[in-house]
Amino acid sequence: MSDGGDGLRERKKRRMYSALSETAIGLFLEKGFDAVSVAEVAAAAEVSKPTLFRYFPAKEDLVLHRIADHEGEAARVVAEGPDPVEALRRHFLAGLERGDPVTGLCDHPDVLAFRTLLYGTPSLVARAYGQVERDEAALAGALGGDLDARLAAAQIIAVRRVLAEENWRRIAAGETERQVRPDAVAAAERAFARLAEGLPGLTARPPK
Repeated sequence: MSDGGDGLRERKKRRMYSALSETAIGLFLEKGFDAVSVAEVAAAAEVSKPTLFRYFPAKEDLVLHRIADHEGEAARVVAEGPDPVEALRRHFLAGLERGDPVTGLCDHPDVLAFRTLLYGTPSLVARAYGQVERDEAALAGALGGDLDARLAAAQIIAVRRVLAEENWRRIAAGETERQVRPDAVAAAERAFARLAEGLPGLTARPPK
């Protein structure tokens, strides 16, 4: 019985996180991030301000929650096989195939509006950069944690970021997801091939 109760509480908690985040993002998209107070978000979500802060200690976290499941993703992916670069290549290509927003290859209006909100708000950019730094540190740890691992992680995270930014740039300029996809796939293949050449013998291993 306790397992069922714990599971129910966890599901309720996840639903609350999502409900608060989506309510906030809707308001931020409508009025602008800086024009909406935490009190307004709490009122719209029909919770108290202290309750909201128990879930999201910072206003920026209400937005970043939508992409929180991607944090540490690269580190998790390298555990899928003995070749980290190949595992990450397959993962990125799979993301392109399904139009995952994290790859930049998504032209859904809601996704484009969210990206404009995220990268058009300085405090959100700073918060997102913190997530990138944690991703890099987690990947470095998964690769062994030494200097070579940190250098490799920095290169891998940078490649993924630049590939996604190029896809977003073209879509923001008016191209469709379908138009961009062939070039996005070719660019990813080239980029990961160069990573493989530059990082021979790279393996996932516990930190020393």
